[in-house]
Amino acid sequence: MGNHWIAAWGTAQQLAPAAELGGGPEMPDEAPPDFTSTPETLSAQTVRMVARSTVGGTAVRVALSNSFSHAPVRVGSAFLDGTRLTFGDRPEVVLPTGAQTYSDPIEYTVSAQTDLTVSLYLPDERVTPTIHDVGLRTAWLAPGDQTAEPNLRDATEFQSYLWLTGIDVLAPANAATVVAFGDSVVDGMETTPGADASWPSVLARRLAAEPGFPPRAVVNMGISGNRVLRETDGMGASALARFDRDVLARPGAGWIILAEGVNDLFFGSMPGMPESERATAADLVGGYRLLITRAHAHGLRIVGCTLPPIGGTPVFTPEFEDARQQVNRWIRDSGEFDAVTDLDAALRDPAEPTRTRPELVSADGVHPNDAGQAVLAEAFDLELFRHA
Repeated sequence: MGNHWIAAWGTAQQLAPAAELGGGPEMPDEAPPDFTSTPETLSAQTVRMVARSTVGGTAVRVALSNSFSHAPVRVGSAFLDGTRLTFGDRPEVVLPTGAQTYSDPIEYTVSAQTDLTVSLYLPDERVTPTIHDVGLRTAWLAPGDQTAEPNLRDATEFQSYLWLTGIDVLAPANAATVVAFGDSVVDGMETTPGADASWPSVLARRLAAEPGFPPRAVVNMGISGNRVLRETDGMGASALARFDRDVLARPGAGWIILAEGVNDLFFGSMPGMPESERATAADLVGGYRLLITRAHAHGLRIVGCTLPPIGGTPVFTPEFEDARQQVNRWIRDSGEFDAVTDLDAALRDPAEPTRTRPELVSADGVHPNDAGQAVLAEAFDLELFRHA
C-alpha cells in the first residue's frame, strides 16, 4: 500500500460567534473568559491563522468548513505559506451552508511539528464565520486581500480559528491519526497561549519523538463546555451529534480518545436548569456505549478516559462526586472500551482525592495548567497507538 492522506491537524467547529461563548463551567462570582476579540463578522478582510502539523508528509491539502453559518461564504483567495491554494483548479470557492471542502493538494514537504500559515480573503460584506474559539495561537485580521503578502498591514490580533477545520498530509502507508475528542480539558482551556501545551499536543510530540515508532498524528477535537449527550448553548453540538463530522470525517483516523462527561454531570445540576438537562451516571454510560458502538462499526479503536476531579471549586457537590465515581468505576472496570487511561489517577491529590494536585491546576480549580496537561499526556501508554 502506498502513501495516503491523513489528518495532521484539526479543530472542531462551534455553533455561535465568540461573543456568545463561555469556556466551560462558569464559576460563580467570576467573569466568564473574554473572547470578544474574535471577529463576529468579516467584510473584505484577510484572516491569517497558524496550525501545527503533528506528522510529516509530501503533500498538503486544507479543509475549510461553513458548518454553522447562515449563508454561503465566498473565499476569494487562499494561501498556504505563500503558495496559492486552488479549489477544483479555481482560485476561489463558495462554502455552502453546512458544508466542508478541501483545497486541491499541493506538493509540499512537511515535517512533524511544523507550523503552517493559512491566509483566507473574504471579499463580501458582513460574513459570519464558523469558528473554533479557544485557538490558543495568535491569528490576524487585516483589510483587503493580503493573502499573498508575507507581512500584513494594519492587522489586529485574536486567538481563534475561522473556517479552518483541518490540514491533511500525504503520509507514509504506516501513518495514522489519533483523534482526541472531548471538552475543555482536551481543548487546552487555561493553558498558556502560544505554548502548544494541551495534552493532545504534548502527546503528539511524545509520539513524534519515540524512536522507531510509526508516524502518528494527533488532532484536537475538543470543545470547551462540550457535553456527550446534549448541545451546550454556544459551545458546540454534543459529542453524539458531532461524531461523524469531527471523528469519522478525519482521514486516516485509527483511534479515538474519549475524554468527556464532566459537563454532562455538572450543567444539568445548575440552578434553573430544566429536568430535561439533567444527566445521571447511567445516562452518561449510555452515551459512551453509543460512541463505542459507532467507533467499532467504523473500525476505530476507542480509549476511554476517567473524569478528572474538580473538588474545592464552587461547582463541586457531593451529588456530582458520587456520579463521577460511578462513571469512573464503569470506565475502569466494564471492559467496554478498547483501553482505558486514568486521567483521574494522574491528577488527583493523594491527600484530597476529590481535588487536583495544586501544582497541576489553574486558578479556576477545574482546568489543568500547562504542567497538569503534560501529566495527562504522560498518562497514555504509547503502545496503544503502535499498530494501525
